[in-house]
Amino acid sequence: MRVGVLTGGGDCPGLNAVIRGIVRKGVQEYGFDFTGYRDGWRGPLEGDVVPLDIPAVRGILPRGGTILGSSRTNPLKVEGGVERVRRTLAEQDVDALIVIGGEDTLGVAATLHDEHGVKVVGVPKTIDNDLDATDYTFGFDTAVNIATEAIDRLHTTAESHMRVLVVEVMGRHAGWIALHSGLAGGANVILIPEQRFDLDQVCAWVESRFKIRYAPIVVVAEGAMPKDGDMVLKDGTLDSFGHVRLSGIGEWLANQIEKRTGKEARTTVLGHVQRGGTPSAFDRWLATRFGLHAIEAVRDGDFGKMVSLRGTDVVRVPIADATARIKTVDPRLYEEVGVFFG
Repeated sequence: MRVGVLTGGGDCPGLNAVIRGIVRKGVQEYGFDFTGYRDGWRGPLEGDVVPLDIPAVRGILPRGGTILGSSRTNPLKVEGGVERVRRTLAEQDVDALIVIGGEDTLGVAATLHDEHGVKVVGVPKTIDNDLDATDYTFGFDTAVNIATEAIDRLHTTAESHMRVLVVEVMGRHAGWIALHSGLAGGANVILIPEQRFDLDQVCAWVESRFKIRYAPIVVVAEGAMPKDGDMVLKDGTLDSFGHVRLSGIGEWLANQIEKRTGKEARTTVLGHVQRGGTPSAFDRWLATRFGLHAIEAVRDGDFGKMVSLRGTDVVRVPIADATARIKTVDPRLYEEVGVFFG
């Protein structure tokens, strides 16, 4: 059997660990051959391939990014895109395709399987941890660790100057990174997309912190919104999946806090630093297990499924179940950490 592998969407720590797990087990135990497609869905669209074998995956476990490259290419929005993908797979004798990606990349995989008969197995990847039907996605733990370390460092400079520091983190429309890193980093305010925030309350929390001679840290997810207003964006451009490019709430919030409280406020936007660098031990472990279970699903002919973490078990779920909606923060979980605000 020949198996194709692609990594789509934003880059993510742990992608190489998945590829390594797939190839090592597929070659050593099942005798499969592998073809890697470059730059996400662009690879099968254009027939751009790279050979994958055991020598190709040696030494990649601790590396960030992806040796296959990635992109936000959407073949469903390209004229004749589905037929081009199917033709490429047929011409290259690829029997099945393992798709490693988030909501958008796996959404394409679900459509290709359910509506066009392409044999696919999905692997969940996103630093945002917003894919449904899995407890965690790899990349999330690394992003949280990076954000937590940044918050730890910002505490000292905030207190040295007695200023407000607003830290904007990624997550799109889910607040998982903000919630986890904010709590772990001892933030005094955490703002997430799932709960619109009251600017007056935020300023009250900030001022209460100064009363006890501590400088506040405000962690805000890039998709967070005020109660009275719309999402704050630097620009309104869209990617190929129709998603607006987020960022800007941190700078807006710092300006508002400074105007309302008279306290100096500065913004740190962590941005793509959360995606980069070597994956954490947990993400290497989870990504490797996902790779091993994904190639088992191919061997079993269990297509249209995504590997998923449930507790400590890796199980299989329909890809469509994971992409039907995003997984957001439960309001009760957010309420738990509210005791630390202010």
